[in-house]
Amino acid sequence: MQIKVTRERKVAKISLRQITVAGMLAAISIVLSTSVLGYIPLGIANATTMHIPAIIGGVLEGPIVGAFIGLIFGLTSFIRQNTPLFADPVIAILPRVFIGVVAHYFYKLTKNVGIAAAGGTLTNTIGVLGLAVLLKYLPFKVALFVALKNGVFEIVVAVILTTIIVKPLKKMHGK
Repeated sequence: MQIKVTRERKVAKISLRQITVAGMLAAISIVLSTSVLGYIPLGIANATTMHIPAIIGGVLEGPIVGAFIGLIFGLTSFIRQNTPLFADPVIAILPRVFIGVVAHYFYKLTKNVGIAAAGGTLTNTIGVLGLAVLLKYLPFKVALFVALKNGVFEIVVAVILTTIIVKPLKKMHGK
């Protein structure tokens, strides 16, 4: 008698469409990172639109695509850093990976693009500033000021742009 032991590994399958969308959104992220459109100066800090492609990727194509685009955002933030805060890869990269993942699950739960965009934006804001406080780069009051000053603007812009972009694409593809 022979006993055959096998282990099945689940491998994430990525479609050609997901690869294509990820490539296009990665390119948009890279272009945004090199222009004023990606980081809008608002005095004490820059408000960002860099999280929007990660949100779109997560909503349209799932958490893997969203995480990949968030990784691109984090890497470009780390590469172009101009403060000690973003020279730390934990702060520059880690929270950004979760933007599209969180947006995907908010969308999956609510079927509301605006809520997904707000959730993804808050993931970026709370993740970056929360880690900045925990790692003692910023005092809590400064982080809270930046969150309120830039966060509201970022949420509004993300909700508007993500809705304008995602809704027609979902209709076009019957999702």
